[in-house]
Formats: sequence, C-alpha cells, structure tokens
Amino acid sequence: MIRAVVDTSIIIDGKMSELIEKDELKDVEIVVPTAVLDELQAQASKGREPGFIGLDELKKLRKICEEKKIKIRFAGERPSLEEIKLAKAGRLDALIRDVAKSENGILYTADYVQALVAEAEGVKVKYFPAEIKTTGLEFEKFFTEDTLSVHLKEGVAPLAKRGKPGRFELVKIREEPCTKEEIEGIIREISEATRISEEAFVETSRAGALVLQLGNYRIAIARPPFSDGLEVTIVRPIVKLTLEDYKLSEKLIKRLKEKAEGILLAGPPGSGKTTLASSIADFYAREKKAVVKTLESPRDMQVSEEITQYRPLEGDFEKSAEILLLVRPDYVIFDEVKKTRDFEIFADLRLSGVGMIGTVHATNPIDAVQRFITRVELGMIPHIIDTIIHVEGGEVKKVYKLSMTVKVPTGMTEADLARPVVEVRDFESDKLEYEIYTYGEENVVVPVEATKRVNAVRKLASERIMQELRKFDPNAEVELVSDEKAVVRVENEIIPRLIGKNGSTISKLEKRLGIRIEVEPRIPAIGKEVHFEIQETGNSLEFIFDRRLVGKIASIYIENSFLFSATIGKKGNIKVTKSSEIGKELVKAIFGKKKIRVLV
Repeated sequence: MIRAVVDTSIIIDGKMSELIEKDELKDVEIVVPTAVLDELQAQASKGREPGFIGLDELKKLRKICEEKKIKIRFAGERPSLEEIKLAKAGRLDALIRDVAKSENGILYTADYVQALVAEAEGVKVKYFPAEIKTTGLEFEKFFTEDTLSVHLKEGVAPLAKRGKPGRFELVKIREEPCTKEEIEGIIREISEATRISEEAFVETSRAGALVLQLGNYRIAIARPPFSDGLEVTIVRPIVKLTLEDYKLSEKLIKRLKEKAEGILLAGPPGSGKTTLASSIADFYAREKKAVVKTLESPRDMQVSEEITQYRPLEGDFEKSAEILLLVRPDYVIFDEVKKTRDFEIFADLRLSGVGMIGTVHATNPIDAVQRFITRVELGMIPHIIDTIIHVEGGEVKKVYKLSMTVKVPTGMTEADLARPVVEVRDFESDKLEYEIYTYGEENVVVPVEATKRVNAVRKLASERIMQELRKFDPNAEVELVSDEKAVVRVENEIIPRLIGKNGSTISKLEKRLGIRIEVEPRIPAIGKEVHFEIQETGNSLEFIFDRRLVGKIASIYIENSFLFSATIGKKGNIKVTKSSEIGKELVKAIFGKKKIRVLV
C-alpha cells in the first residue's frame, strides 16, 4: 500500500481529490500532517483566501476517500505558535517533511521548492506542477463586449451589468443559480492566477474580504461573516475615450489647457468619472507634454504607457504623495478621493504647486465642494479647486468655476455684513449659482436663485405692509423677519394710535395682511421726545430746556442714531464743547440740516 503524505500546496491545488476521483491513486493511505491543517486554519482565521480554499478541499478529499473506501488520517505534532509565525521561512514545510520521513511515505506536493528540499533530504517525493492559467479563466465566459461587471453569489443566478457607463441594465446571465462549489472553483483559479501573473496584485486582504486586480479586472471576494453568503464581483472597464470624444466646448478645452489646475470630477457611482479622468490624463500627457502620474486604489485607470500609475505605498497614500513630490509631476490624477486623509493629501499636493484632478462620488456637482468644506478651511477651497465637472451617463452635464471675493452676500443688505465669499458660477454662462460663506460659526452653501426668489416675495410683502403703515407714519420702517412675522418701527408718539385700544387697530391690520406684526419705536429709547433750543455760545453748543426738566436725563439723537446722554443742569441746559467728538458730530448735523432729537 502506498502511503501518500500531502502538503499544503497540493491540497489547495485540488490535485489529490482529482487523482482519487479519476482512480489514478488506488490502494493508498492518505496521511495529512497536522501542520497542514493548522496552517490552513491560521490563514482562514486571518480571512486569507488560500485558507478557505484549502479547508474546503480537505472536506472534499475526506468525502471522496470515504466513498472510495480509502483510509485518511492525521499525523505528526501540532506546530507551536512560533512555528506557525515562521511558516514563510519554511518551518511548517520542514514539519511536513518530518512526517513523510517518520511514516516512510511519499510526499505529494505542488510546491517546487518543497520538492527540491525533500529530494535533498532523501525523502521520496512526487511533484505535480500547478496547472495555472492567467488567461481564459472560468469567470471570463460570463463577459461579453458590453459587460461592465459580473455578480456571482451562491444560490443566486449570475448577473451582469451590460451597456455603457451610466446607461447599463442588470441582466441574468442564466437561470441556473451558482453553487458554492462553482464559486469556490472560480476563486481558486483567480487566486492561483494572481499568485503568478505579473499583471496581478492584492489590493486589500481582510477577514472575510479580498480585493484583487488581475489585468483589467478588479475582483472583490466576500465571505461570511462579512457577507451573508459567498460572493464574487468582477468589474472591467469597457470604454476608453479621448477628450475629443466628449465634444467639450472650446471654452472648456481652453480652460483645461491654460488655467484649470484643481479639477474635481463629480458624479454618482458608475457615471464615467474614471473614464473621463483617464481621457484628461492622456490629454495632458499628449497636448501639454506634461509629466502625469496617478494615485489609485484599486489601480484600474486605462491610460497610456508614459503615465505611471501609483498605489498606496505600504497601504498609505500619504507615503505615495511623499514620493510623488520627489518625482516632480506636473499633474496628478487622484482616483476616488474618499476618506478625510485623501482630501487632505489632495489639498497638500495642490498647494505644493502640483496640478490635481480628483474623482469624487457626488449626486450634484455642488456636493463635491460640500465634501471639502468639512475638511479644509473655507478660504483655501478656491486655491485647491477651481473647476468642477459633473459627469452623468458618461457625459459632461455641468461645469462650475470657483473664485473668492469679499462682498455682502446676496440677500443681505447691510454693508457691515461684508465677508469673504466663495462664488460658484456656471462656467459657460458665468451666472452666479451658489455662494459659500461663514454665517455665525457655520460654513453655509446658499443657492443664489432661491435667495433672490425669497427676497422678491418678501419685498412685495414689505411694500404691502408699508402701504397700510403710511396712514399712521409716513416714515415708518418694515423688517420682514420671517414669512409669518414683521417688525414695524414708527415714531414713539405714533405707537399708541397704531396699536389702538386693547390692541384693536393692530389686530385688524394683522388679520387683513395675514401676518403677525410687532411694533417697536423707531428710536429705541425709554422716554418722551421734548422741545428744546440750541444756541452757540463761544466754543460751546448749548441745549436749553424747560426749567421743569432740571435734573432729568436727556438722550440726544441725530436722526435715529443715538449720540449721547447727559443730565439737564440747574439752569435748564446741557453744554457740549464744539472741539469734542460729540460737538463735531453735532456741528456736522446742524450744517447737514439733519434732525436732532432729545428724549427725556
């Protein structure tokens, strides 16, 4: 009887199951070193795909052996934690060879190095070279020329998105659902191809999730408990366009050539942002003779050979950015700006003088700016982003340009409300569509059109209220504080007449106008307006009052602006030196024929 000692490689490769199924191995006893089981368990516990594949293959091997009445057993010592950690250094392979020696068996392996070392040690060995394909893989049969992505899940019929970016439909590839065994076979084939292909690499490997790039294919594998079932999603770019294919206006082409240095490509997932980014990258490399690099994770942009594509160095885009600055590119295409650190790296590179083009998921183009507001100081945004291009259905739908100015925001009237404002204008028409500024402690994005409509409605409402108030006070003021409330300011002596007995007059007015009215004095002071005379005596201006007001506090106003308060003296007067600041204001008011008022 042949005693076959199997190692990890031949289990993962599935060769032992195949040999027994085809009756190429008879009268045999299968010996599985305990080190093999522990290594597979350790890999599966870390969420690594070979571990899952190997354990499933061991289950399959045991089942086949039971059907064929072939004995299968485990042997050898259980490896220590230290030995498992040293697996890459060959420690577990050594334990497997020790089992082959002690059992006086033949070592079955698909690992060339293991086979060489076993022969050197005098161990009987049978080496089966792995039959690994890198092209014509099983999953490729699901793809047609217009297939954007394939979605495989155990127990569900395979699905495909077919069409063009932004204009695709989800279709069933077949009625028969995928089995777990079928998907495991596809995963095994993908894993083996990734291991030997020069055009393949692992993007992400975590417990229950694996993301690979295999040539043009981006492959995401999900397992329980991360997902509720075994799932494989394979995405492939199907369109490569030049910038000329987008039929952009000459004005926009000129901006891309001469001015745009901080560009955001915004749009929902699958809208064609990456395709446009690839076109711009090729355009800059071809037309501007610029040095262009890309930052991508996963790396799936379709660009010309002279453009170097970078991944996160040691899993960190910040380290990639440090290298990029040493390479001195003219432009960097940052595909998928998602995390807060990505936005900060984009800003750092742009402020370092590098032209930046980034892709951002956003339903509306203004949402792309919103995502920067929480991560970058407001005043820096126009220095980082100057152009936003909204892509939908593979077409450019909207283009914005950003600039900074200092002004009173639209809808505000007081000059002292002026502040730095980021203007967002339609690129083609130069029409102002949004304003971004600080209001209180918050950064706000205000649609200008909506503000104008609201202001127009409020203006009409204010004029209607004024028509009614002029009957009481021709100089009345109206402030519409909301759609339901207005504040009116009239002369102090008018207030009782406007309110009426028990509020009857103001109530009728509120009912007629359909708005709540709050009445305030035009001059916000407590007191009654009194008669006075003003005389010039030497270097002073003298206010003269009725003797009965001696000792009262008088508040002096120019028009509606408060100037000062003082106590009326024993002679019924208040003196102000003309050379003082207050005196100068009074002299100006007298010469300007402005109304001076006193409330006591």
